[in-house]
Amino acid sequence: MDFDGPICSVFAGYPAPRVATELVKLLVGLDIEVPAEVRGEPDPMEVLRWAGEQCSPKVVTAVEDALCEAELRAVAVASPTPFGHELIANAHARGLPVAIVSNNSVPAVEAYLAAHELTSLVAPIVGRAYADPARMKPHPGPIRDAVRILGASHAYCTLVGDSLTDIEAAQAAGVGVVGYANRSWKVDAFSAADAVVTSMQDLAEILLSNGT
Repeated sequence: MDFDGPICSVFAGYPAPRVATELVKLLVGLDIEVPAEVRGEPDPMEVLRWAGEQCSPKVVTAVEDALCEAELRAVAVASPTPFGHELIANAHARGLPVAIVSNNSVPAVEAYLAAHELTSLVAPIVGRAYADPARMKPHPGPIRDAVRILGASHAYCTLVGDSLTDIEAAQAAGVGVVGYANRSWKVDAFSAADAVVTSMQDLAEILLSNGT
């Protein structure tokens, strides 16, 4: 499973545009010339991705550290996705392992799972490679890492994600993919996915019944 979207809305209480602005201010404070399109970027992951492409490793590390701190603040006030927790519990009850593959940091994911008593139901957690944003999804590496740790066959693994990058990464990694269309426009946009759902309830109920 992806984390931000299928399990919770990470930045529901600490908005992503605010975090992105803070990262831009950090870059400006480090005397980095930040183009207008990045200054107006609402997604902090994209600010980090830009820094990884354009800045020195020292600057990328500073942005990474700031984003990690912001994510920890964000998950403390994140909103659970309806039926996301139930999906995890139902999969566990059926003996199906659940891994999280996320562009968020591992400490943030771990903090959220601990706060919601889900830690024992999820393993492994493959998060954002530290200060190496080029390995974020759509790079297939994190998904392949999760499959390897699970000791599973790619053909028997499916990623549940809510973004086009999730779909692209899953296909590149050779696993199935279910698109969680939590916005109406995503239903058509996710046409390349193996299946599309508009509620995590659909998947949770399949696992509660005799579905696989």
